[in-house]
Amino acid sequence: MAISMYKASVPIFVQFLTALSNVLDKADSHIETKKLDPVYFLNMRMYPDMFPFVRQVRAVTDHAVSACSRLAGIEPVKFDGNENSIADLKVRIGKTIDFIKAIKPEQIDGTEDKEIVIAFPSGERKFTGQSLLLNFSLPNFYFHTTTAYDLLRKNGVDIGKRDFMGVPSQL
Repeated sequence: MAISMYKASVPIFVQFLTALSNVLDKADSHIETKKLDPVYFLNMRMYPDMFPFVRQVRAVTDHAVSACSRLAGIEPVKFDGNENSIADLKVRIGKTIDFIKAIKPEQIDGTEDKEIVIAFPSGERKFTGQSLLLNFSLPNFYFHTTTAYDLLRKNGVDIGKRDFMGVPSQL
């Protein structure tokens, strides 16, 4: 039996976005308790040529929204990209979760062979729905989620694998 494109996308995105929001709560508490500079946390990087933490979280939401909206053939939710606090990032994640949860299985299921064309600065790239989800969107989503988590963990936030994984959604 083939796996549903919906089940391979929406519940996964919701699970990890919810977990990331909960991790941000722990980061906020850590910053407050230790009297640390929240701006430092927003701008921290693994290496100078990598995106800062705030951009990692934006990328997480962008990949989830882009994948789901392209598969469903709907207009994506728009963000200003001006988040400058953990609270702002949590609002962005919340809007992403709400957007994704509003998508119904029938909007995404059956899109395995749907042609999706994305314009990148380096040129146009063609995907099938399945290759977009499995070979582009999910790997990027996990990469940026992991990098955001690792930046927090490296900087002393008391989080572990269970925090990263969250609780599977019952969609």
